[in-house]
Amino acid sequence: MLVLEPSGSFVDRTVRDLPQYLEAGDVLVLNDSRVLPARLIGRRRDGGEAEVLLLRPLPEGQSRWEALIRPARRLGAGSQITFERSALAVAIEARNGETAAVRLDGVADPLSEVRRIGEMPTPPYIKERLADRERYQTVYAREEGSAAAPTAGLHFTPPLLSAVRDRGVRVAFVTLHVGLDTFRPVRVDDPGEHRIHREWFRIDDASAGAINEARRNDGRVVAVGTTSVRVLESAATDAGVVAGEGWTGLFILPGYRFRVVDAMLTNFHLPKSTLLMLVSAFAGRDRILAAYAAAVERRYRFYSFGDCMLIIK
Repeated sequence: MLVLEPSGSFVDRTVRDLPQYLEAGDVLVLNDSRVLPARLIGRRRDGGEAEVLLLRPLPEGQSRWEALIRPARRLGAGSQITFERSALAVAIEARNGETAAVRLDGVADPLSEVRRIGEMPTPPYIKERLADRERYQTVYAREEGSAAAPTAGLHFTPPLLSAVRDRGVRVAFVTLHVGLDTFRPVRVDDPGEHRIHREWFRIDDASAGAINEARRNDGRVVAVGTTSVRVLESAATDAGVVAGEGWTGLFILPGYRFRVVDAMLTNFHLPKSTLLMLVSAFAGRDRILAAYAAAVERRYRFYSFGDCMLIIK
């Protein structure tokens, strides 16, 4: 864990040291979204391999989804994908640029069948398939619906969470189901023109109350991961964080004024990603570039199963 201290220095620590940077009255905010094993590998009608990555259910329920499909050039509207040892079939109803509207046919409970035959949607740079699906879940994952793990949370273990609580720090949970922008780089010269996909989130009364109480009593709000940051900033008002649920399309770029988050634990992100832009907005672009350079020099591991940094304002 690379610690970015308010003085500007970079300190090498481990995640086990995190409680030392927290104080009684702080609140640690975690995203409890659980990853759906939504990568489906099947066959097209011509026998070629096809891949479907379910991103989010469409309003009609469990049977219709927004999805990424490959190879996109061979899978137009009307195409169908089938799977070995399963009656499930995926019918492509319509194409919408990078994504498609698909229908899950052939079984009475499509989501249960997806859980049975699907693979974890690990990022493209991870070539091996995970034998143990739980490696791509946080230890506190509860609410199923993400197309990728909120990876900053993968560093936590039950003993670490106990050590945080032993410091007098409250642990609060929010939910944001990770969607397409985790996989999608910003391809335009002006990031302000990038269209971020909306993601579903929820913050309950207990978590909102804990966060607002901490802020009233000069405690800090420490967000674990960019997904937790987006929930908190989406729920922020001048009066505090408001409990509720809905869809957020908040795209945080340098120049954004943070209203809730005081510190952040986050992984090292891909270039040209919305995640890196959010972190740069929080800590300052030059500070993040310097931190990444230090991390490379000190041989930190990057991306989903890599190391992390704690940014303290």
